[in-house]
Amino acid sequence: MKRRSLVLALAALTFTGAAFAQQPVIRLSTTTSTDNSGLLGYLLPIFEQKTGNKVHVISVGTGKALELSKNGDVDVTLVHARQAEDKFVAEGWGVDRRDVMYNDFIVVGPASDPDRIRGGKDVLIAFRKMAEGPAKFISRGDNSGTDIMEKAYWKQVGTQPPAALYVSAGLGMGEVLNMASELQAYTLTDRATYGAYRAKTALEIAVEGDPKMFNPYGIIATNPARHPGVNYKGARELIDWITSPEGQAKIAAFKPAGQQLFFPSAK
Repeated sequence: MKRRSLVLALAALTFTGAAFAQQPVIRLSTTTSTDNSGLLGYLLPIFEQKTGNKVHVISVGTGKALELSKNGDVDVTLVHARQAEDKFVAEGWGVDRRDVMYNDFIVVGPASDPDRIRGGKDVLIAFRKMAEGPAKFISRGDNSGTDIMEKAYWKQVGTQPPAALYVSAGLGMGEVLNMASELQAYTLTDRATYGAYRAKTALEIAVEGDPKMFNPYGIIATNPARHPGVNYKGARELIDWITSPEGQAKIAAFKPAGQQLFFPSAK
């Protein structure tokens, strides 16, 4: 009797293991903002339950996320750097790009506001003041969408803080917010990650509302013609769902502490 029970138990484990192994996996590279904000932890279980897929998330900066797709290491990528995305598709590395959502960038800093920029609506004026200090500025320094936008602002104002005031962290947004808090410094962040870290850091919004701080997100499938082994079917399922009325409604409904962090934009 004991032997029969053991055989049945082993058979059940074998069946479960086989079923798990056969569960389709979609490899998604994405920005730290979609992960750190809690959005993916909210969205993906809904998609997985609906489709039977399993999504494996790799959270990095936009530049690295696109590189992973270019190398065929992921099936689909969700990023926020429109010029880089368009170049990526034009070069044939990605296909089926779709708009997903948007939010905005903000400049945050210590409550004492040493650079006297709080309340401003012009990001370039704020960057000119931050170039002069006296507070430090913490840069992502990781070729992320946020880092690319920050570098574009410095280029437009034609100046940058001296080395003593400029820290290139090479870290994700959450870690940079923690560093800015510790050093009583300013940084550029997406609003969603700031919302998730606000209570931990006590950083305050200094500049917001400039149209130049618009931050759109797009999703792109890895081109199966370049990498035949990718899960293109799964990538398309994720793209179709996240841009569907259901997926877009779920994005709009994501409101930690009652605040909407992302706004759907699929057409």
